[in-house]
Amino acid sequence: MRILVHSGFFAQQLDQNEQEEELYLLTPASRLLLKDNSMNAAPFVLLVADPIFTTSFTFLSTWLRNDDSSVFETARGKNFWDCVAEEPRLRNLFYDNMVSDSRLISRYLIENFKDVFIGFKSLIDVGGGTGTMAEAIAKAFPEIECTVFDLPHIVVNLQGTKNLAFVGGDMFQSIPSADAVLLKILKRCKEVIPSKDKGGKVIIVDMIIDTQKQDKESVETQLCTDMFMMSVLSVAKERSLKEWNKLFLEAGFTHYKATPIIGHRSLIELYP
Repeated sequence: MRILVHSGFFAQQLDQNEQEEELYLLTPASRLLLKDNSMNAAPFVLLVADPIFTTSFTFLSTWLRNDDSSVFETARGKNFWDCVAEEPRLRNLFYDNMVSDSRLISRYLIENFKDVFIGFKSLIDVGGGTGTMAEAIAKAFPEIECTVFDLPHIVVNLQGTKNLAFVGGDMFQSIPSADAVLLKILKRCKEVIPSKDKGGKVIIVDMIIDTQKQDKESVETQLCTDMFMMSVLSVAKERSLKEWNKLFLEAGFTHYKATPIIGHRSLIELYP
């Protein structure tokens, strides 16, 4: 309990009515793990703390000496996406985390950055899974026609609403057109949005590593996340602003606006 109090996970106070007995209270961090919290973030903790991932790091030295694409592949004998497809427990952990994260981010954006969604009539969430974020946006902005675009087997049985639709396909082949695109494959996204003058943009919610301006604890969290992504997905990484800028230019975009939002992530509005 002492280390949990020190880390800010619990708070401590003395109960004056019980001869100064020590009491422990929830903090904003620990409240995020309550099952009845609408913003429950427990799926993320369960995911990153699962032995499927933690044991992968014991294979780091082996991975450095072979040709596997990731540490995860060295540890499990197959890549992450194959494991997600074949192992129900991992698939449930992964999708529960994605739903929880999308619920938290969408609520924060809608409550604090409504202007981001003003000015366009259609939006497509590329790789939007079961549609948690797109559904929240569609409900908050009934004038926007929202589309969730993901693999056919993910969206096949999902039901849309008046301004929410689910479309199956391969994002690496083509993406349906829209005024705005919620992140994924930048070059493909640029091809399907109109010019900035006509309201076109890509909306990205992701981490921007900043080792100069942020405090030590924040930087450590960002770098640990970078290590986690590297171990699981060979092509995944967290980027500095300079690296993001290089990626945007290579994808053919002209300029962007980056705004820190929640936790260690930023909102990036990217224009053609």
